[in-house]
Amino acid sequence: MVQLIMPKMGESVAEATILKWLKNEGDRIEADEPVLEIATDKVDSEVPSPAAGILHKKMFAEGQVVKVGEVIAIIAAENEAATAPQAPAVPTPSVASAPAKANVPAPEAVSSAPVTAVGVNIEKTSPSGKFFSPLVRTIAKQEGVSLGELEALKGSGMNDRITKQDILNYIGQRGKPGVQQAAAPRQQVSAPAVQAPAVSVSGGDEIMEMDRMRKLIAEHMVMSKHTSPHVTSFVEADVTNLVKWRDRVKGPFEKREKEKLTYTPLFIEAIVKAIKDFPMINISVDGSRIIVRKNINIGMAAALPSGNLIVPVIKNADTLSLLGLTKAVNDLANRARNNKLSPDDIQGGTYTLTNVGNFGNVMGTPIINQPQVAIMAVGAIRKKPAVIETSEGDFIGIRHMMFLSHSYDHRVVDGALGGSFVRRVADYLEQFDPQREI
Repeated sequence: MVQLIMPKMGESVAEATILKWLKNEGDRIEADEPVLEIATDKVDSEVPSPAAGILHKKMFAEGQVVKVGEVIAIIAAENEAATAPQAPAVPTPSVASAPAKANVPAPEAVSSAPVTAVGVNIEKTSPSGKFFSPLVRTIAKQEGVSLGELEALKGSGMNDRITKQDILNYIGQRGKPGVQQAAAPRQQVSAPAVQAPAVSVSGGDEIMEMDRMRKLIAEHMVMSKHTSPHVTSFVEADVTNLVKWRDRVKGPFEKREKEKLTYTPLFIEAIVKAIKDFPMINISVDGSRIIVRKNINIGMAAALPSGNLIVPVIKNADTLSLLGLTKAVNDLANRARNNKLSPDDIQGGTYTLTNVGNFGNVMGTPIINQPQVAIMAVGAIRKKPAVIETSEGDFIGIRHMMFLSHSYDHRVVDGALGGSFVRRVADYLEQFDPQREI
């Protein structure tokens, strides 16, 4: 018998949801053949079989949340499958792993059990701005934990977020002699719950359910706006030299390197240079602590054919040449379009670039990709009349101009830093060497 284990799928990824079983019990499986599809925050992946054999037992059903390292299936060799007794039914996923502590439901059992009406519905974001994950809300509803109790709990996650273990520990202690039930802070007791307005539907309207990725994007965007006070600064840049240089070299470059030369790696190169000048843009906030990132990992927002959004990350972008950045950008963009990104490809970003110019927009006000503190949007490059200053006087000429929009977290990035950073990126783009070799 061989155990199929839930694999680790990138830093900080502790669990995944089973989307679909590709094999049924009793089916023959070849080594490295996909057995099931799983999903993390934004990436769907297939889990291959470590050995050839017969799928003897599924330990979890579709839709259940499974921790990394848990046994998700048993695979038997063909001779074993013929003689092995039927595996006992597993009443809950938690039984297959470890016994739960007294009075504390096992995380897997809680996360996969159907939601009951024990407690009241709790919104993703509380009136105070606290974000509660779907798993925490499910546990709270099953165990009758109120919004006030959640508000009063001190979380151990980033930005004091309540983790699965936090709420399970609280439930295990609640009701014991000498242990007081958490009460909501006084100012929160009478605060009205934030609810979306009711939407009326007429006979000709079409109702579409959000897919899983769109729901995750929606939650992440709302959480970001509740977490960070957003400020956006704008700069217009003259990128004529850069445009002319790219027009001149893109043909020979593609012929030589078999790679298309887009504007994205040029923008990333300028951003990386500016981050080195202003390292306090490359940070995260953890409660009252500021984490200054050692690595410069640039996320590049990419639109998918489905209309959804994903942000693959170029790791250690400051160590790559322009050729290296070009290859990394093209590789990640191609794999994003073909749904071939791995979970690790979207982890660890420290700063994000989004190109709204791809859609003909001249500027935008992007939402920060948490836990980062800043994001830049680049607009469409357009020919415009502009004043050109020379030693012999000023004159008007046709130039290639574009807007840069820089949104930043005003808790830790003031206007001087946020504005100076976007100005420095524009300076690097404007000072581009038109004689540069690549």
